[in-house]
Amino acid sequence: MIRILGISGSLRARSFNTALLRAAQPLCPSDVELQIATPHGIPLYDADLEQREGLPAAVAELKARVVACDGLLLATPEYNNSIPGVFKNVIDWLSRPPADIPRVFGGRRVAVMGTSPGNFGTILAQNGWLPVLRTLGTRTWTGGRLMIPHAQQVFGEDGQIVDEAIRVRLRDFLSGFAEFIRGSAAP
Repeated sequence: MIRILGISGSLRARSFNTALLRAAQPLCPSDVELQIATPHGIPLYDADLEQREGLPAAVAELKARVVACDGLLLATPEYNNSIPGVFKNVIDWLSRPPADIPRVFGGRRVAVMGTSPGNFGTILAQNGWLPVLRTLGTRTWTGGRLMIPHAQQVFGEDGQIVDEAIRVRLRDFLSGFAEFIRGSAAP
């Protein structure tokens, strides 16, 4: 069984990106389990806090989940044409202490997807993640990109995708990422 941890980069109760991850769960290949995490409970990074108290419990728990997964799927919103600060904060905490970066991120297979109300999906946020992921030493899958614009029209009141073409694109994206994790697809 391939274990993917999907992290939504939003705190909103009705987050489009959390909904995207939920919609992805039943669309995964049969040998893939997709778990979902959010930034809830992760404090703002504070080196003084880290020095005094170590990693907060929520960070340690999420870090353990990342280490245990076969692939990491970032579902990123796009705020002001860039990476959301709350999401970057999560990754910053997960990279602490720096000696843990190889264990947590080194060679980890990662994919980025996202949806937003705007016209361009999350293209700029996804591009913004690339240097961060490269710095952390991940193996980022670039064989597929999923940027869904006009999120408010994509999801119904129940949070499910209402557009069959987008559901197909999401299923294909997940299949491609699973192949990459298995090692048979090129980056």
